[in-house]
Amino acid sequence: MKRIAVDMDEVMADAVTEHLLRYNRDHDEVITKDDLHGKWLWDVVSIDRHPILESYLRSADFFSVLDVMPESQRVMMALQKKYEVFIATAAMEVPTSFEQKYKWLGEHFPFIPPSHIVYCGDKGILRADYLIDDNPRQLRRFEGEGILYSAPHNVNVTGYRRVKDWLDVEELFLG
Repeated sequence: MKRIAVDMDEVMADAVTEHLLRYNRDHDEVITKDDLHGKWLWDVVSIDRHPILESYLRSADFFSVLDVMPESQRVMMALQKKYEVFIATAAMEVPTSFEQKYKWLGEHFPFIPPSHIVYCGDKGILRADYLIDDNPRQLRRFEGEGILYSAPHNVNVTGYRRVKDWLDVEELFLG
C-alpha cells in the first residue's frame, strides 16, 4: 500500500484566512489573499509588525479555530481506503501549536489515528511515496514525489506537480 503524507496548514486547515482576520482586525487594514499573490504574509506586512504576526501563531487558540479546507475531510476519508495516510505538520516551527493541532485533528479528522500524526521540522525525513504540501521548502528534500498544494504564496513556484484544491487531490489519487 502506498503512503501519502499530508501537511496541515494551508492544505487541511486555512491558516492564512485566520492570520489575515486577526491582523486586519487589530490594525484596521484590509489585506486580502489577492494581496498575497506570490508572497507570504510576512512579505506584505512591515517588518516592525512581524512580532505581531508571530504572536498570533503562538496564541493559545490560533490553530484550534482554523477552518477546514473544503472537501478535505471527505477526500481524506476516501484516500484511507486505498493508501496509508499520515498527517505531517512542521509543528516544530511553532512548538506551542502541538496540543491545538492535535485537538483540531481530533475534532475535524477523527478517523485519522494519533499514530498517523507526525510532528516534525524538516519533512525530508519522512518516508512516504507522496507529500502534499503548500511549502516548496518542504518538498525540496523529500525523497518521494512532492505535490504542491496551491496557496497564494506559491503561485509562481514551478517544478512540482500541483493541485489547486481537494477535488484535484481526489482526481489525482482516486480518479
